[in-house]
Amino acid sequence: MAARHEEIADALRRAIDREEYTVGSRLPAETDLAAQYDVSRGTVRQAVAALTAEGLIGSRQGARRVVLASRRSQSFAELRSFAQWARAMGREATGRVVAQEYRPATQEDAVRLQLRAGTKVLHVLRVRGLDGEPVLLERTVYADWISPAVEPIEPDCPSVTQRLYDDRGLVFAYGEHVIDAVAAGAQDAELLLVRRTSPLLRVRRVTTTREGRPVEWSDDRYRSDAVSFSVHNSMDNNALARKTAE
Repeated sequence: MAARHEEIADALRRAIDREEYTVGSRLPAETDLAAQYDVSRGTVRQAVAALTAEGLIGSRQGARRVVLASRRSQSFAELRSFAQWARAMGREATGRVVAQEYRPATQEDAVRLQLRAGTKVLHVLRVRGLDGEPVLLERTVYADWISPAVEPIEPDCPSVTQRLYDDRGLVFAYGEHVIDAVAAGAQDAELLLVRRTSPLLRVRRVTTTREGRPVEWSDDRYRSDAVSFSVHNSMDNNALARKTAE
């Protein structure tokens, strides 16, 4: 069961998400929050400290806290997993595998997955959607040691991340994300239902286990009218968040 200060922090996050407290506005005074949640000021301070560490609110001592961000920072799990991100927003994640095959690792595959060039690796092309609308293409290359566990997963599995955890106990622990913009090619345009040369947000990522062993690397392409990325910066936190485009 969550501690009381954690429950209050979560309630305040949701209020900020709903923009009950907008960017630049001040949170109620500690005494008012303590009365609202029927707790001590010390408990409120613990909740506020959590939001401060996340970069959601300012930390100026002796003053009412100012809201710095309108969206909460995502956990690593939500950023790594499209399905978990969609669920966190109350949306349904859909998906299907367009193509799946083993190929010899290219030089790029070998470098990113720390394998020998020519090692057989599994390439998977997936279309991901929100409530049935295609918004993302994933071109993922899985390392040879995990490919046999990925290969039999059903094509419409909503979360490969969760399936690998359930079946193999595999935890994706670290990730590097590089974001840029590209124009949609013929295949991108057809699968994402956009015009050719339409702008797409590309995220190239490498994900590893806790021990630093590469699991996969992927070239993900998002429809720019459906998804955007924001970075919330503070002294203690530099968090990348994926959100639906506004």
